[in-house]
Amino acid sequence: MNDKQDKGAMQVDVTLVRELAALLDDTNLTEIEVEDGDRKIRVARKAGAMAPVYAAPPAAPVAAAPVSAPVASAAAEPAMPAGTLVRSPIVGTAYLSAEPGAAPFARIGSQVSAGETVLIVEAMKVMNAISAPISGTVKAVFVDNGQPVEFDQPLIVIE
Repeated sequence: MNDKQDKGAMQVDVTLVRELAALLDDTNLTEIEVEDGDRKIRVARKAGAMAPVYAAPPAAPVAAAPVSAPVASAAAEPAMPAGTLVRSPIVGTAYLSAEPGAAPFARIGSQVSAGETVLIVEAMKVMNAISAPISGTVKAVFVDNGQPVEFDQPLIVIE
C-alpha cells in the first residue's frame, strides 16, 4: 500500500470530503480548500446550486408598514369603502389576471363568490391564488397588475 502512495497515487479521505461538503452547507460558503503537506483537497459548489436552499416562508408576520401603496391608492380613492378588506398574506408581485392579456379575476363592480380567486401574488416563482373571503361586489382594487406588494397590504375591498 505504501508503494502505491509513494508512486503518486493519492488516497482520498471520503469522510473528510463529506465533512467539508457539510461545512459548505452549514456556512453557506461556495468553496473550501484544505492542504496537508503536498495533499490538497478542494470542495466547491456552483453558485446556481445554492438556489434551492432558499424557501418561501409561510405568511410570517413581518412588521412592514404598507405606507407607500395605500397612500397612493388613497389619493385615487376618497375614502376606504365599507366592506371586507382583503390583504396580502405575503410579500410578492400582484397579478390581476391569470396571464398577460387575459381578463382580470375581479374588477370594481364585479360579483365574486366566497373562495373564488380575486388575484394572484407571486412569491419566489410560486403563484399564490388570493381568494375572496366572502361573496359580494368588488368595491375597490388597490393594486395594479405587476405591482410589488408587502405583507398585510390592502389589495381589494368586497362588500
